[in-house]
Amino acid sequence: MNDKRKISTIQMLAESAIMLALSVVLNEFTPIKFPFGGSVTFFSQLPILVIGYRYGIKQGLFTGLAMGVIEMLFGLKNFSYVTGIKGYLILVLADYIIAFSVLGLGAMFKKKIKNQALSLASAGAVVSVLRFICHFISGVTIWGGYAEDQPVWLYSLTYNGGYMLPELIITVVGALAVGSIFDLDSPKLKTLKSEKKSV
Repeated sequence: MNDKRKISTIQMLAESAIMLALSVVLNEFTPIKFPFGGSVTFFSQLPILVIGYRYGIKQGLFTGLAMGVIEMLFGLKNFSYVTGIKGYLILVLADYIIAFSVLGLGAMFKKKIKNQALSLASAGAVVSVLRFICHFISGVTIWGGYAEDQPVWLYSLTYNGGYMLPELIITVVGALAVGSIFDLDSPKLKTLKSEKKSV
């Protein structure tokens, strides 16, 4: 009997909440933390990516949005560094809401790339680039005062790229591992080896 995709709404919401909490916790473990925000973490993007792959883009975006709101609450002190409605809007959207929501696009290649690990890893790379673009825009528009003698675009590129490139690599490696071990379509998250044995 094929039990794939027979997942209740309660299970979906419970898993989303657990993975959201895991992402928030992992985001606090930062081996490298940048002085004006941004850090390299231990796979903090991966749980949201997995929810997006497992339950679709809509649920992924919702879970990513929730993470963005939580991270914004953790970073309320950043609002003291910007002024004006435009500055606040860019900070809210580019550094938090959109930047973390895009992590939920884990299923973007699910139908195009049949290999689960490659599909998840490809999505991980793309969402990391999208998140970088959000932070880059924020850096150019509201954090340019920290550029000193550098061109603002170069400052934002090097600063945000300095933590987002490692985040991209870590996310892709984690996605390849998770996608190679677990059947993400299985309600009980069976390993692929156990799935083959039961066939």
